[in-house]
Amino acid sequence: MGNLKQSIFAGLFSIITIAVLTFLTYKTEFGIFLLASFGSSMVLLYGYPESPFAQPKNVFFGHLVTSLVGMLFLNFIPLPLYIIIPLAVGFGVGLMILLNVTHPPAGGNPIIVIIGSVSFDYLFTPVIIGSIIIIIFAIVINRFILKKSYPK
Repeated sequence: MGNLKQSIFAGLFSIITIAVLTFLTYKTEFGIFLLASFGSSMVLLYGYPESPFAQPKNVFFGHLVTSLVGMLFLNFIPLPLYIIIPLAVGFGVGLMILLNVTHPPAGGNPIIVIIGSVSFDYLFTPVIIGSIIIIIFAIVINRFILKKSYPK
């Protein structure tokens, strides 16, 4: 029964968190707050918040580092996409591990950034602001609603 409860709560709080980001993106003029990899972040933040990969430092810097790597490859490595995408993913993953900020969902950010040909503004919204929002929601929901010790 514990697994059923965990799955229901993880799904419900994922809906709420992504709904806020979706509302900010589509119903305000503040910018883009959705990043596809935030959907994967929900699995860790609400399903397995005790994981080292779900900790705020990892969520924030994992998304930031890999997005920045994607932008640097996109803008400064004059090679075909089929070469820079795997290189950027590999460098992003390696850098997250080296800096001890591994957040597995962020591994896809270089692909998102490169395929989307995003500008450097993308680092601010959705990456930085969106990460802060999902971290705040995760802290409030895990600590005060689910009564879990988060962050660890």
